[in-house]
Amino acid sequence: MLDKQSPIPIYVQIEEFLKRQMEEGAFPLGTAIPSERELAETFGVSRMTVRQSITNLVNEGQLYREKGRGTFVAAPKVEQPLSGMTSFTEDMQARGMSPSSQLLKFEKRMPDNGVAEELKLSPEEEVVYVERIRYADGIPMAIERTYVPAKLVPDLSEEALAGSLYAYIEAATGQKIGHAIQRMEASLAKKDDAVLLHVQTPFAVLIIERVSRLGNNVPFEVVHSIYRADRYKFTSEIRR
Repeated sequence: MLDKQSPIPIYVQIEEFLKRQMEEGAFPLGTAIPSERELAETFGVSRMTVRQSITNLVNEGQLYREKGRGTFVAAPKVEQPLSGMTSFTEDMQARGMSPSSQLLKFEKRMPDNGVAEELKLSPEEEVVYVERIRYADGIPMAIERTYVPAKLVPDLSEEALAGSLYAYIEAATGQKIGHAIQRMEASLAKKDDAVLLHVQTPFAVLIIERVSRLGNNVPFEVVHSIYRADRYKFTSEIRR
């Protein structure tokens, strides 16, 4: 299957073979590819060569590794426009994907100074803190840590979080959501976050911090999100 006389490096030939297998459905989405040992035996090459091919495909987002389980075929990256304000649930549903969440924490607490300042809260005012893993079609996509002024959502429950938090806030406040300021940066996943996202460290993530406001300009949310860089890409339209 390999042309060892070709000027094309062996590891690139193996990458192209694996890509064709995925395109032709030999390795469906979410299924494991053969192990490094099996592929090395199949191609008659070293495991190091196979590992380089697989690592390149992981870095491209076509494969992903799960510690102790193997390497799997990844779904195409979710493309998220940077214009417009929608919730994770709304985003996934618009793409025909099934959104779900694992609730890790749901509690009232006193915010730190930075969050209190962003939400324009006095020192004695509490927030509702929500920490969730967000899934699309059963694959962990992101960790969200959200702070909402408790006075805005006094009746917020765990059951309500099964749907769109934005839809709930609009109904609870009688206000449409207006706009947000969002900051994004690349980073490496912390060890605890990597466990939640089912990835091995070091692993690239996108960190997004957003402060959202209602139509009357009242801040209603501070959210810190950690997205898997192999599952998400962000796009924007730029005009001159």
